[in-house]
Amino acid sequence: MEEQKRIRLAAFNWLKEQTMLYGDVLPRELLARGFEYDGQRITLLGPQGIWKPKALSVPLSVTTVYDGPYDDAIDSGGFLQYRYRGTDPEHRDNKGLREAMEKQIPLIYFYGIVPGKYLAVWPVYIIGDNPSSLTFTIAADDISTIENHLFRSQGYNISSNSEIAVRRYITSSVRQRLHQKSFRERVLLAYSQQCAFCRIRHIQLLDAAHIIPDGEELGDPVVNNGISLCKIHHAAFDANIIGVTPDYIIEVREDILEEKDGPMLKHGIQELQHKKIILPHDKAKWPDRERLYIKYTKFKKTG
Repeated sequence: MEEQKRIRLAAFNWLKEQTMLYGDVLPRELLARGFEYDGQRITLLGPQGIWKPKALSVPLSVTTVYDGPYDDAIDSGGFLQYRYRGTDPEHRDNKGLREAMEKQIPLIYFYGIVPGKYLAVWPVYIIGDNPSSLTFTIAADDISTIENHLFRSQGYNISSNSEIAVRRYITSSVRQRLHQKSFRERVLLAYSQQCAFCRIRHIQLLDAAHIIPDGEELGDPVVNNGISLCKIHHAAFDANIIGVTPDYIIEVREDILEEKDGPMLKHGIQELQHKKIILPHDKAKWPDRERLYIKYTKFKKTG
């Protein structure tokens, strides 16, 4: 049993290394290949949403796939509801998660951002079993809790109101992060991972710019409310230095057009005047004209 705990801890440490190397959105093939531990291959996800590598007796991860068949959601208490495998509460995968709940064994939650890419969240814990709705309740927690849960001789139970509140807060923060990362990846994918103004393709320099800011009416994190922009053009768009008409034409603010400065201003900003933005191949993912009109109206008022 101690060996299984060490394998689980090694999986968490390996995952931390991968996110430091590649960022926190990781390709499926990397996670499915996993790593070698003492001659054993430890895979972090597999064909099933509830995944247990051969070396472990309790699942290591749970996965929500992009546009998948299960509707996982945040409940009224602020925690994640994760669907059972099938409809049989006694399915071995469901029983595995139930054991993880009883022993408070830390898991990894993989959230499908776009096809083949996952945001990793760990540690998460099963804190409730709801047979009537065929769901488990999952809470995220701080990384510092992992060794306490794994290596205490008795189960490390969360019971106090303050501890529950901490988990609720962390889970809420994770939910916000999932939405932000999902929005970025879906927008960049729609625009073929290039800036819609200047075509630069270095992914590290690209953002998903909101047309209507998050939190405002029509500010939903949907592709039609986003434009893929490099960081300088994102900043210029947000600051109303550059505007986009509802017909997808770029306009540069009048005072900026008259300004004299170096080549970045001239070639990077001023020469965009009256050019059309690069649009997604899928017309259904083009920027929403109503949102562009609202944003463009604000841009004109700053001129």
